Amino acid sequence: MNSFAKLADLEPLPIWTDVLSRVVQGEHITMAVVELAPNSIVPEHQHPNEQLGIVLKGSMLFTIGGEQRELTVGDTYSIPGNVPHNVIAGAGGAVVVDIFSPVRADWAQLDPLAPRPPAWP
Repeated sequence: MNSFAKLADLEPLPIWTDVLSRVVQGEHITMAVVELAPNSIVPEHQHPNEQLGIVLKGSMLFTIGGEQRELTVGDTYSIPGNVPHNVIAGAGGAVVVDIFSPVRADWAQLDPLAPRPPAWP
């Protein structure tokens, strides 16, 4: 295992349509820098993983367990496991950091896309 990596060297994973994730995987947690294209949609879903996040760039309309908020740079969110949530990215898109526990083992089946520069920093 390599302890260090540049964000640009992490292969992007297509999580949803127009939503890419660059993943740093630990033994018990997953960290992901997620890039959402302008007006992209993460449909309502849920997973057993607890999820924490922060908005680094842009904005998004986030719904967690029926509660909806417009999030911008510096805003954080916390999603307990198995709680339904969805996102609509703002007109300029968004970049967020998501932390999951336990690891997002389901993402291991995704085929990485060709390398490309990250949308952040």
